[in-house]
Formats: sequence, C-alpha cells, structure tokens
Amino acid sequence: MVLVLVVSAIGMAGVGSAQAPGELAIEVLSNRADLVSGGSALVEIVMPDGVDPSSVAVDVDGHDVTSAFAVRPNGRVEGIVTELAEGPNLVTATLPDGRGATLEITNHPIGGPIFSGPQVDHWRCTTDDNGLGAPVDEKCNAPTITEFFYMPSDGSGFAAYDPESPPTDVGTTTTDEGEEVPYIIRQETGAQNRGIYRLAVLYDPSQPWEPWAPQNGWNQKLFYPFGASCGTNYSQGSAVNVQNAKALGRGFMVATSSLNVLGSNCNTITSAETVMMLKEHIVENYGEIRYTFGEGGSGGSIGQLAVTNAYPGLLQGLIPSATYPDVWTTAFEVVDCHLLLRYFTAKSPHLWIDTAQQTAVNGHEGITSCIAWEALFSHVINPSHGCWGVQPVGGPDPENYHPTLNRRGCRGTVSDLQVGVWGKRQQDGFAKVAYDNVGVQYGLKALEEGTISAEQFVDLNEKIGGLDVDGNFVAGRNLADPGTTLIGHQTGQANDGAGLAGAAIIDLPPTSNVEIHTPYHAFSIDERLQNSNGTHENHAIWQGGDGALAFDTMDQWLTAVEADTSDDPLPAKVIRNKPETAVDSCWIDGVQETDKEICYEAYPYYGDARIAAGSPLASDKLKCQLVPLDREAYGEGTFTDEQWERLEAVFATGVCDWSVPGVDQVRSQPWMTFEGGPGGVPLGAPPESVPVSTPVS
Repeated sequence: MVLVLVVSAIGMAGVGSAQAPGELAIEVLSNRADLVSGGSALVEIVMPDGVDPSSVAVDVDGHDVTSAFAVRPNGRVEGIVTELAEGPNLVTATLPDGRGATLEITNHPIGGPIFSGPQVDHWRCTTDDNGLGAPVDEKCNAPTITEFFYMPSDGSGFAAYDPESPPTDVGTTTTDEGEEVPYIIRQETGAQNRGIYRLAVLYDPSQPWEPWAPQNGWNQKLFYPFGASCGTNYSQGSAVNVQNAKALGRGFMVATSSLNVLGSNCNTITSAETVMMLKEHIVENYGEIRYTFGEGGSGGSIGQLAVTNAYPGLLQGLIPSATYPDVWTTAFEVVDCHLLLRYFTAKSPHLWIDTAQQTAVNGHEGITSCIAWEALFSHVINPSHGCWGVQPVGGPDPENYHPTLNRRGCRGTVSDLQVGVWGKRQQDGFAKVAYDNVGVQYGLKALEEGTISAEQFVDLNEKIGGLDVDGNFVAGRNLADPGTTLIGHQTGQANDGAGLAGAAIIDLPPTSNVEIHTPYHAFSIDERLQNSNGTHENHAIWQGGDGALAFDTMDQWLTAVEADTSDDPLPAKVIRNKPETAVDSCWIDGVQETDKEICYEAYPYYGDARIAAGSPLASDKLKCQLVPLDREAYGEGTFTDEQWERLEAVFATGVCDWSVPGVDQVRSQPWMTFEGGPGGVPLGAPPESVPVSTPVS
C-alpha cells in the first residue's frame, strides 16, 4: 500500500489498475483520482493494442467529453477534463465493441481543503497585497495573473518583458538538456488552498505550450523552495520570489506557495496539501514532472523533511539547511529553554551563578542558544501574542484571544493553528497540546559528570514546572493532553524518518553552536533514519558544504535514480545511485573531508536539554515511558535522605526510561487524511480504473 501511495503522489505516471491485455484503462496523470482539485484533471485513456484511438468515447456522469481527447504529440491519448463537480465524478471510456472502463474522480474546491481537515477560522486574505486584487470569496480566491520577465544579454538581472513590444537585448540560455532558448520566463501568481502560489519557467510567448507538448525550454524538473521560521499568522501571507536564475537558466521550473513558508503557516499538513495541489496545477497546465526537489533553511528544512516523511513522493530530493527534523520535537527544545531560563533567573538564581553549569543543563554549547530561542520564539507559546503579529498598542486586537476580555478570539499558538490535527480539549475547547516533561530529569548528565551538585539537581527538578494552556508558568510538570502522543507519532508530527527512506537528502547543517540553529539536529535525523529504516545512507550531512554544489549533486543523484529501471524498491535505488560526493563530509579550507573524527574536531555538535537529561541523540519521544526512582542508580551517597525525599515527591510517578520506545511511539503512517476529524486515518489505496463491458446491439 505504501508503494502505491508514493507513486500516486508524484503526479508523474498516473494511477490506475494494471491494464490486462485487450483492456482499456483510464488514468489520472495530474494526481490521485480522489485528491483532484479545482474542477479539472489531466486524464489518459490507455488504449488496447490495435485499436483506433479515435474510436473511443468518453463521458463524465453521462456528459460527452470525447472532444477533449486526442492522440497527442507524445503518442498517448490524453485530454483535460474540466467542469468537474465537487465530490465524485464517474469517468467512462467506451469502445465501439462495448469494451470500456470507469474511474471515479473526486474533485475538491481550489480553496481547499483536501486531506488537512477543517480550515481554521479568523483567516485573512492577502490577495491585494500580492497583486491579485480583492478576493472573490471567503476562501481568498482571486484571478490568476501572468507576467513575463527576461534576462538581458548582459546578465544584469531579470527585467519586465512585454510580448507586444519585445526588448532588443534578450539573452539566451542553454538548458541542461542542451536546448538554447531565449532567456524569457513566464511567472504565474494565483490563489490556491487559501494561500498564494507562484511559479516561473522558461517560456517563449510566441510559441504554443500544451501539457502533452511542453516547450523545450522546460526540462520537466521542478525546484521547490520552502520558507523559513515557524509562525501563526492566520493569513495567506506573501508569495515568495521564484526568480532563481540558476534553476531557471538550466531549464527547471521553480514553484512554491506562501503556505510553504512555515513562518506564516506553521502547519506541515497544510503545507504538504499545498505542494500536492500546486503540483497538480503544474501537470495539468504545463506537463508531467520528472522529479521534484526542495531547498530551504530552518523552518524551510522542517517543511521539506516533515512534508516528505508524512507524504512521501511529493518531493524526491531534499536540501535542508540550518536543519530541524520537525515542528514538535523542536518545540520541546524551545519550551525546555523557556522553562530553564525562567528557573535560572527567577526561581533559584543564587544556585546558578556559573553559566557553565547552566550550559551543562541546557545541553547546548553555551547559554546563548536558549537565550536566542527565548527571544525569537517564546511568543508562539503565548496565545495572546496575536494571530497577525504582536498586539497593537492601546489594547488587544478585537479578533485576538485574551484570557479575560476575549476568550473566543483567535489564539496565536502552533497547537491552535493545527487544531485539525490534534483536536480540542474537552475542558475549554482550545487545541490539545502535546508538550510533556513528566519524568524528565533535567541536568541528569551534568549530575553524573559532577558538573552540578546534588542540591542543584534536586532544586532544578523541583522548581522547573511547566506551562498552562495560556502559556503561563505553573508549578507542576506538563502532561500531554490525551491522545496527542499517538497522534504526534502516527502522523509524523514527530518525524521518525520512516517516510524519508525513498528520498535523496543532502543536509547542510550550520557549523556554529551559538544560536538556535545548532548542528546536532542533522545527526539526530541520521539516528532517526537508522532506527526506522535500518540505514541512513540516503542522508548525506555536509558540514560547511556549498548550496550550489548541493543543487548540482542532487540533480545528478535524481537523474541517476530516474534512469534506474530495475525492479528494486525505491530506497535501494536511491542509495545505489548516489554520487560519490554525497556522503557525510565537512569542508575545511575548501576541501571535502570524509573522516568523521576530523570533521567532529573541526565542527563539533552538542544537543539540547532532553539529551542532557539522558535522551538518545534521536530525541524523538513526545512522552517517555516511566520507571520508578532507584536510589542506587545515582551512586551511593549522591543524595541526602532529605534530598531523596524531595526527589520522590517530584517523581512520584517515575522517571524517564530513555532505553525503550516512548509512550505511543508507533511508526508513522504515510498519507494520512484528517477529513474525518483530528488524529487522521490513512488514505488507503487510490481509486483504480475498472473494466466494464457493454453489450453491442
């Protein structure tokens, strides 16, 4: 089932039943037949040998659409089926002798959703800000705009191009397929899934373009950048720049959406849905895609890794940088820092004058990482900070949540933005929260190494506390809301790497450890891949590596995988065909070094508070299994009787056993749908073309 789902998501080869000899079949080329959006689909009628293609009749729910189909320049019978009704549409293809086939296509609105579940309220449209004019409906849809740009012959940068009055200094470019074409690009901006998408591709406006006959300037590869950060802006946001000269000049299409900028939309489920919808649009309007690879740092790394793990096949290659594996295990790092800084400065500052001891507890190289997390992201813990930025001077935005003035307002937390994934708390109707620190022995390694005293360890774990649903400090530890641990692991919100097995990954972690972007996260991903898939050979870590070289290497890697026609599983093809340079490496004085010890000496990495509390480097458990306190485990004489009694009170239910899987730590399931409610269920197998036979009178 997983393999079928992966193939269906690529949007390259369509989805249908295995065609038996002499049978006709129907395939949707632009997406899975049950995930189509916007009222149209690129459809192929796969003809039996020896049958005249012009003899086939095609209808949708009894409406004749035969005229939409023909033998195309690629030799296949294809057509764009339009005006699909929302919901199921039965496509039937019939030959004169009565042989035929049916396929049900399920169409969804262009404004979404498809599989992400009910859309959040309080959403603000930004079509005007993106040049599309006022929205035409509550889904923030607006007419698409098309613009042309060109690269002057002097290479000075893209400039506006008017097809009615072409400039005289248009340059040329030679694609990686050896095609020399005018360096003109078509840029399209539109609204989709309540976001703003943008795409660009080499395009000669004087020549035709059909999805079955693309212009030769496009190499049929897609480069997909993801935006940074993690925020809860409850708006369409802004479309990012797609005028990437390196990619476009080589013949790549460049496409992305504002909903793939986690800094605006920190929801990887809607991000994945948006990638799928935009790729469908591209296939229907421009042609089939050979392969897609992404790029992006920080939140852009989360976008690539989390989307591909949960919805494998949308991207074939990833180039994450300033790497994090997912939103939620990263959020644990943020909240732990938030609690630790408050403890060090407000609860027991007299015990923690030595910053080296604070560092030993927070697990990073220094205290600056936690300070940076606090400055940059503590606001996403506070639902009152505002859904569209900070609260205005003079009082709260009337639409924003306030704990006393407006309990029904928009809550600006990641959990609330993702309420369709997690569900609502019974006691207050707010989104469930997955954060849990029950049983975590903060500073355990520092205690074992003698860096902190027993009293510091006991005091810290007594007073670290937690947060309530409004982000206020509370004395007790946080217990994850019921059901969230299973949801988080099963849906890939805690990225276990299971769905990454078939992706080629070149990881560009930072080389510094002084702020939030610390390199250990890349090595955490390595461990997660190893644990889930038995190998991490599809993941190359390049410390100090170059993004331009990574782009070239990824293209080489995916081309080789594409050319591998063996029947081996995709993960095996990815590993077998990786270039020699796509291995764990570091660059020292511009020279690639593959000796891991030398690389660690040049670019060391550390961890976070959970790893400093005993967690393995994978750091992928949303809630640890608990075991009873054992005084002997700490060594004789470590604690006084009074200190031990205090620890027993703190850890009355036990302490984390990091050696076993976490609570509900199941393998993530690919291609979950939340259409039926929070928690999600697997989509299952895609619809298939069903042969039918009609008697001929």
